[in-house]
Amino acid sequence: MTIEMYREAAEAIKAKTEGFKPEVALVLGSGLGFLGDLCDDAVAVPYTEVPHMKASTAPGHKGQFVFGTLANKRVAVMQGRVHTYEGYSFAEVTFAVRVLRLLGAETLIVTNACGGVNLDFNVGDIMVINDHIKLTGQCPLTGANIPEFGTRFPDMSKTYTPALRALAHKTAESLGQSLREGVYMFFTGPQYETPAEIRAARVLGADTVGMSTVPEVIAARHAGMDILGFSLISNMAAGVLDQALSEQEVLDAAEACREHFSALVMKCLEDM
Repeated sequence: MTIEMYREAAEAIKAKTEGFKPEVALVLGSGLGFLGDLCDDAVAVPYTEVPHMKASTAPGHKGQFVFGTLANKRVAVMQGRVHTYEGYSFAEVTFAVRVLRLLGAETLIVTNACGGVNLDFNVGDIMVINDHIKLTGQCPLTGANIPEFGTRFPDMSKTYTPALRALAHKTAESLGQSLREGVYMFFTGPQYETPAEIRAARVLGADTVGMSTVPEVIAARHAGMDILGFSLISNMAAGVLDQALSEQEVLDAAEACREHFSALVMKCLEDM
């Protein structure tokens, strides 16, 4: 990907949104795209109408941007994302985040539905991400650096902005909600992890596992964005319970938490 490709995509979106400039970008994972439906003065732009942008094929992902106002903030909402397991490169998976940065977004709120590794966690819990583990060989920053976004070797020691994590806890408390905090571990999928992999993840310090989020976060951090990440525990990971894992339980868990999850994100937005 070249800077010209990102700029071409940004200009195409500007033309469809009359030059809308978002403050906050939101990437919404499996079954969580309903927040985009709450935007005022919304303009939807399907990914297929943006140059160089790939289509989303994952269940529960609409595959479109929604530009509008949410909690008095100008937002760009991604209703669904693309994943490496769909056959896309890390550069293609993170393309949208970089385009939204060019459009003006300074903060990224990223969400996912994930598997619970920490045995103290329960299905339906929401975890604010304080760090991540990525042991896959590839990275969205592999290849020639694009200095218009950031430095060749970006610091990742405070990837998930401490002030935003503190805000999330304060917000949850004000809403009477409990909020977990922990480490998200990235696996490429699309197969769910094995029980042995989950045991290894727990030893390494992971609290949750999933197939998204980390590539986008790396790209956003490289581009100097503040980042707030939420994981919805949609199922306990392989081997924790004596049952098979399925796509449907992920979507069912997202639907069950719709009300309190949307309230949490909306209040965080309002108080930023």
